[in-house]
Amino acid sequence: MTVAIIRFGGSNCDRDAERALAHLEIDAEIVWHEDGLPEDTTGIMLPGGFSYGDYLRAGAMAARSPIMAEVREAAADGVPVLGVCNGAQIGCESGLTEGAFTTNESARFQCEHVYLRVERADTPWTAAYEEGEVIEIPIAHGEGRYEIRDERLTELEDENRILFRYCDETGETGPEVNPNGSKHNVAGVLGDHEGVAVLMPHPERATVPDVGPTAGQGVLRGFERAVELE
Repeated sequence: MTVAIIRFGGSNCDRDAERALAHLEIDAEIVWHEDGLPEDTTGIMLPGGFSYGDYLRAGAMAARSPIMAEVREAAADGVPVLGVCNGAQIGCESGLTEGAFTTNESARFQCEHVYLRVERADTPWTAAYEEGEVIEIPIAHGEGRYEIRDERLTELEDENRILFRYCDETGETGPEVNPNGSKHNVAGVLGDHEGVAVLMPHPERATVPDVGPTAGQGVLRGFERAVELE
C-alpha cells in the first residue's frame, strides 16, 4: 500500500509522519497538495502543522484546496483517511468528520504528553488496543478544543463514533485532565465510516522508539488494517 501524506503550505509534521510510517514498514510519500493524489494511493494522511498560517480558522483554507475534493471522493470509495492535529482541523473543515476544533480554553499553545482512553477497539485505528485502555501520546496545538452542538455530540456518542477521550493515567475523565477544554474530553472521532478518523494528539510522535513512547504505533497501523478489511 502507499499512504499519501498531503503537504500544504505550513505543514510541519509531514516528515515526522513519513518517518513513523517507514518505521512500521508502511510505504508512504509526501504529496504537494497542488499535485493531486497519486494513482496508487491506498491511504491518505493529513498531517499536523499550521497550514496557511491558521488564517481565518485553523484548517479552513487547506480544506478548500482542490485536493480535498479528491480526498473526500477517495474516502467515499473506502480509502482510509487519518487527520492529525492540523489535519484533524482540515478534516472537520472539509466535512470528513463532524464538529470543529477551536482555540484552547487556556488561550495558549500547549505542547505536552497526555493520556487518552480508548473508547472503542473495533476500528482499524484502535484495533491494537483494548477498549478502556489508557495510552500516552503527545499534543502540540493552540486550537485543539473540540466543539460540536450538544445534541449532535449525543448522537455521535450514541453512534459510537468517539475514538479517544482525554483522561488521567487511570482512565478517569473530567475537566481537570482535559488539556484544551474539548467537549466531553473528546480527543478523536470517526467520520461516516470507520476508515476515516481525526484526532488532535500526534501518534506519529509516539511511534519511533528513539524519540520516546511508542503507543501511537497502533493508530498508524490502522492504514494496514483498513486495507485488509476492504
